[in-house]
Amino acid sequence: MTTLEKMKILTDSAQYDLCDYVSHNKSSQINLPGIYEATGHDGCKIPLFKTLLTNKCKNDCKYCINQSKRNFTRLELSPEELAKAFLGYYNRGIVNGLFLSSGITGDVDSTMEKEIETIRLLRKKYGYDDYIHLKVVPGASRDSIKRAMALANRVSINIEAATPSGLAELSSTKDYNKDILKRLSWINRYQHKSTTYPNSTHTTQLIVGANDESDREILSRMEKIYKNSELKRTYFSAFTPIEETEFANKEACSTDRTSKLYNADSLLNDYHYNVKELVFDDNDNLLLNQDPKILAAKNMNIFPVEINSAPLIELIRVPGIGVKSAKQIISIRKKTPFSNKEQLRKLGVVVDRAEPYIKISGEYQTTFDF
Repeated sequence: MTTLEKMKILTDSAQYDLCDYVSHNKSSQINLPGIYEATGHDGCKIPLFKTLLTNKCKNDCKYCINQSKRNFTRLELSPEELAKAFLGYYNRGIVNGLFLSSGITGDVDSTMEKEIETIRLLRKKYGYDDYIHLKVVPGASRDSIKRAMALANRVSINIEAATPSGLAELSSTKDYNKDILKRLSWINRYQHKSTTYPNSTHTTQLIVGANDESDREILSRMEKIYKNSELKRTYFSAFTPIEETEFANKEACSTDRTSKLYNADSLLNDYHYNVKELVFDDNDNLLLNQDPKILAAKNMNIFPVEINSAPLIELIRVPGIGVKSAKQIISIRKKTPFSNKEQLRKLGVVVDRAEPYIKISGEYQTTFDF
């Protein structure tokens, strides 16, 4: 089997990992395997070469295309083979970076060594100094994590579930606290100590709908992680049944649910909400037809807030006001108080949404009826 044929199989399997993943590239290079677009910190789209080192795996994750019990073609690329394949894309300007993940073949440490060797070859042998995202294998040693972070711009480890019992529903081969949460804490510890490359960050991914965990359980876990780490963001993967897996007949998760989780997760991570401020239904799930921020606002007793004096923590709780615009409001009002809502609109405030929740120089902007 040629390297290109191997790449086609391994890159198809890699698409299920969403950490950095947005959508398949629609460019003229669409027939080349492994090209996906990630979203940069400024919102721009960045084409990445996204692949597995191997689809061989000893884990029995019941939702996963690469689970050990599934019968399909298993193969792997050598570190040298993968490095050269990636550079072929990069040197032609087709991609701007590498996202490297892997199934677990042999033991965890040997798998991590092959990943690390791949990016070591790129950095040290071939002089590549652009973007690399490396996926840490659950159970990886502290030393391998440290060495990986010295070579990559970003690393991530998938927490997969919000609770130990939730992970047990998905897999019998991983220990939630030991293999995942402990490794997450190590990644956080080394974030600013090990890497020599810019924009060092780490992310995670969680599977939604494959187990019985509620949105409240999911968001409560993320709240704890955000408070105790510098995790950049969480990716929520809506469960999709795959043939020849134990969950082949399980109902798929609606992307409407993951969309609301992204909304609520942003409130926790970017706006520093607490889970107790969010509103859930009787099953502890988010309401699919309501904006989590607006629902939360209806239960707060701080409104309407005065634009010219409210602290940041209150401004960012106003529907229609984001973190950036709230900081701009505070900066501008130090010199010149706001007098009308059009001034807010120019800052990017969604005024129609914000009106019921604000006053400007003591004047209500609309009827306050809750």
